[in-house]
Amino acid sequence: MAPLNLAMLGTGRIADMQLAPALTRAAGARLWSVLSRDAGRADDFAHRHGAAAPAPAHTDLDVLLADPEVHGVIIATPDGVHAAQALAAMRAGKHVLVEKPMATSAVDAARMVAAAREEDVRLGVAYHLHWHAGHRALAKLVRAGDLGDLRHVRTQWTWPAQDASNWRAHPEVGRWWSLAGVGTHCLDLIRWLMVPNCGEITRIVGLTSNAIWEGPHDETAVVAMKFESGATAEFCSSVQFESPHRVEVYGSAGHAIGTGTLGPLGAGTIVTGDGELAFEVTNPFLGEIEDFAAAIVGGRAPEVDGAEGLRNVELLEQLGAPEVSG
Repeated sequence: MAPLNLAMLGTGRIADMQLAPALTRAAGARLWSVLSRDAGRADDFAHRHGAAAPAPAHTDLDVLLADPEVHGVIIATPDGVHAAQALAAMRAGKHVLVEKPMATSAVDAARMVAAAREEDVRLGVAYHLHWHAGHRALAKLVRAGDLGDLRHVRTQWTWPAQDASNWRAHPEVGRWWSLAGVGTHCLDLIRWLMVPNCGEITRIVGLTSNAIWEGPHDETAVVAMKFESGATAEFCSSVQFESPHRVEVYGSAGHAIGTGTLGPLGAGTIVTGDGELAFEVTNPFLGEIEDFAAAIVGGRAPEVDGAEGLRNVELLEQLGAPEVSG
């Protein structure tokens, strides 16, 4: 069977360092073409990553989407343009894997979900932590009840930005900073581990700060939530300090602590009360792309589908804007 041809929209860090290299190794899919605002950058990206189309570099989305050889697109552009690009792709009959968060408003995210249904195309959201082998082993442990009834989950993912030059710090093409960079991953991981056993989130509250650079978007966010079962969860995301990246799961009969598992490498350790949880270090970006390709071929929803991406955006919206510094 011929591989699926996927176009990459965006040539930034995540596309260049993670998505395109994973796509070159993916079973059943290959990089076909590339979109960038800059023709030279599109051409360089396509050349370095071996794009297979006869003329792979594009600056015009409509021209890229008019190619009948394109089966789907991976959207790795700034958050604020995800919705418009995804809607254009789906209306052209292309399947879509979109980076997180899938949109900067729940209204736009809902439009994307509706378009996927109307056009009968697959819509996936790129929460790569689902394909960390250790997280999959942890989820299996939780589902089996080996930790008892879930009581609390905590995640923390932070990094020290050098200044406020990052596009996520500004409103032109983004809405959140630490929350969009890593907080949305923390929220997704919590939901993945907890919703099947604990039901939906019934309350979510957040405290955000922009006290250092006093921009419009969150620099640090601390978020707490409660589930239908009564279980609770919390996460901290920040661009203001370095810290261990952690996921902590507490149940009525045990616990599990993951250190260094939040990130792009599929590495780190997970320790339970019975000892270290064994898992193979694998590329989580490869896993998410292969799942997307399999969903297209199999006519099924991707593991993280548009509905779950929409719910994530709905919850982020409930957290509000940072308080005025002072």
